[in-house]
Parts: sequence; structure tokens; C-alpha cells
Amino acid sequence: MLLAGDIGGTKTVLALFEVEAGASLITRHPVIERTFPSQQYQSLEIIVEEFLRDGDYAITAGSFGVAGPVVGDRAQVTNLPWVIKAGEMGERFGFDVHLLNDLEALATGVPHLEATDLITLNEGQPVARGAIGVIAPGTGLGEGFLVWNRGQERYDSYPSEGGHCAFGPTTPLQLEMLNYWLPRMGHVSYERVCSGIGIPNIYTFLRETGRYPEPDWLREQLADAVDLTPIIARAAVTGEAEICAATLELFMEILGDQAGNLALTVLATGGIYLGGGIPVRILPQLQKGPFMGFFQDKGRFSEMMSRIPVHVIYNPKTALYGTAYDALALTHG
Repeated sequence: MLLAGDIGGTKTVLALFEVEAGASLITRHPVIERTFPSQQYQSLEIIVEEFLRDGDYAITAGSFGVAGPVVGDRAQVTNLPWVIKAGEMGERFGFDVHLLNDLEALATGVPHLEATDLITLNEGQPVARGAIGVIAPGTGLGEGFLVWNRGQERYDSYPSEGGHCAFGPTTPLQLEMLNYWLPRMGHVSYERVCSGIGIPNIYTFLRETGRYPEPDWLREQLADAVDLTPIIARAAVTGEAEICAATLELFMEILGDQAGNLALTVLATGGIYLGGGIPVRILPQLQKGPFMGFFQDKGRFSEMMSRIPVHVIYNPKTALYGTAYDALALTHG
């Protein structure tokens, strides 16, 4: 069996997968899966011990996708005081352990998704073995990509910090927003205006520049909230507040543009995949809104961009699949 983990600041999901006949695929459904509140534990090792306590499992390898930087065999979990060391974990539990960034884990799972795991925004004309881009607006803006490995006859995934690239406006309104935030932030990255932490920044800009009124009921809800994004997104989707609808519209423009930038950067003829928590929640808006127009609007390359498939990842277990397949690679190369 293979131990797979999706490690985040809020929750840790662990699962055991069996290897199917032929040793190149894992079972679609985990043998066992549990979710743990990360902040109630002092370390990942304690969670793994609790997870394995009640069973006698023959585990051959383990892999963990970590929401935080991974350098060599060491990972620091963002928003948790955890430092994970693969070598020490392997010695403690008696099987090989590998750590990878959470976006790398998500990307690793992409080639193994089925049609029912995806919502397609643009069918396009995928190129066999073409590079694949993954962009995931959640709390932050994660990015990664996959390149075909000819020797191994499989895709290899790579992490990226493209979400921290400098935001490049493409409309007069976006330019005004950059000029609004630049003296306040110094460096305005795409993550600052295209993520869960970015949506309130867009909202603040539209409010402070007087473009839209802020309803009293909305002001009261936002004043009492720790996380403003769900309130803004919900009011945008339901059409309850014009300022929220305008915020979401601007967010989708920027997301479409940056997804297109990623597609050009890695020449993602195999497709672009949207992950993270936000796209699934705003599917109708992505399907009918400005996202695809800004994705494809790349001047002389617009026609090529129209041929790139674009999908929303609908299966929440994709990162777990990715870590399971990463663990499988540990045992079979």
C-alpha cells in the first residue's frame, strides 16, 4: 500500500491506496481516508501514528503534498510550526518518504484525472504529450506545470512561484488599481489581486475610489468577519451587491490573463487546469464571464490560445492522487 497525504495549515488529509495489477496505477478509491485538524497536533508524525494505529498495513512508500516551501527532503508548513523531514519520517515508520509542494502534488494528479473529474471551459485541440499548466487560486495563487518525460513515458511535475510575479494590468481599470496599490504595497503580485487574499484588495480599491456604493448590510457583515472573501464571493454570485459583482468580474479578468500568461510561458498545448477552492465555487461565472476572453487575448498568439484546452478540476482528491502516484514512483521508478 501507499500512504498519501495532503498537508495544509487548516486540515491534514491522509489516505492509503492500493497498487493495481501491473504496478502502474493506483486504486481509484482509497482503502481508508481520514481528515485531521492540523492545528490540534504538534507534528505530522503524530497524525501519521494515529492514522496507522488501528491497522496492520504493509506500506511500501509515502508521499506528502505540503502547503509550504519544500527544499530537498525538508518542508516548512505555512501557517503551522511544523518542520517535516522526509529522512527522519522514513526511519521512524520504516518506508521511503518523499515531500513535494502542494501545487506539485496537484499537478502530479492531473494526468490521472477522468472526464467526470473536470469541467471544461474550452475544449480546444490538445496536443499529445504537450506541456500542461496548473493554476490554483485558493487562499493564495499557486502555479505549477508538467512536462513529458520521454525516457520514463510519463509526465513529470514541477512547482512554480509564478503567482508572485509582478501584476501586469491589461485594462485602464486594472492599471488604476495597480497605481492605487503600488504605493501601499511596494510590490503588487498577481496573488495580491487574484486569490482569496486578493479579492478583498480588489473590493477595497473599488470601494475607496467611489465606483460603487457599499450597502449597509454588507459593511456590517464585513466588519464582523475574519475572512472577507466568502462574503464578497457569495454576494457576487447571488447578485446581491453590485460592488461584489464588479469585484468578481475584475478577479476573473485577471485570472484569465494570468492563466494565459502561464500557458504562453510553458507553451501548455496539453491544456491549462484550474485548481484551488475558488474556481469550483464560481463555475457559472467562469463559464459565461470574461475569463476565457482575457485568457485568449494575447495579440498575435490569440488564435493559438483558442486551441489550448482549459479545464476546472472538480475532484477534491486530485492532490491525494498526485501524492499517491508520487509514492508509487518511489517504489517503481
